[in-house]
Amino acid sequence: MFGRKSLLIPAKDQALPGRSEPLQITNRHFVLDHPLKPPFPPGLRQALFGMGCFWGAERVFWTLPGVYTTAVGYAGGHTANATYEEVCTGFTGHTEVVLVIYDETTVPYKKLLAVFWQSHDPTQGMRQSADIGTQYRSAVYCFDDEQLRQAEQSRDHYQTLLTPKHLPRITTEIAMAPPFFYAEDYHQQYLAKNPGGYCGLGGCGVAYTATATTA
Repeated sequence: MFGRKSLLIPAKDQALPGRSEPLQITNRHFVLDHPLKPPFPPGLRQALFGMGCFWGAERVFWTLPGVYTTAVGYAGGHTANATYEEVCTGFTGHTEVVLVIYDETTVPYKKLLAVFWQSHDPTQGMRQSADIGTQYRSAVYCFDDEQLRQAEQSRDHYQTLLTPKHLPRITTEIAMAPPFFYAEDYHQQYLAKNPGGYCGLGGCGVAYTATATTA
């Protein structure tokens, strides 16, 4: 099983069983010096994005003014508290995601969406560039109906920018947020701890330019 690389999300009864105990992490952001786990200060909101390898994706968001903290983990699958090795098999159903805790008054959700769309290629299905597998699929997981509305609207708008460039249809999964499982401690803020580490993050060359309705 661990030698295979599936490009299909497994059914629940085919997924690895996981475990009841969460993976242990250091509850302190290596860059921002804020906690990675709740409770967070009142008034902050949360967002959840999958953009391929979560190392580079997390760095994109922690650099934004108004972002309180970020953490990487796994979501969208069936296996509770999965390990990285399990996720890599494709038999958990998870994709690699970044949890973003942010101040809406400083960095609105629409800004996070713009960064999301233009920082990776959302048209590649179960991959990002050379990274292939279900864990690298593009995803926006929403915590309320307004986030869901904005995410779907921004997807439709970005497609109008991609189509004239003869780029494929967007394959991003947009859904209400499933359970989020924190990844191993060494993955958290990996590129700050390892400045020369791998980062395969890259967009499709089309900037997300807002219209009057998406601004």
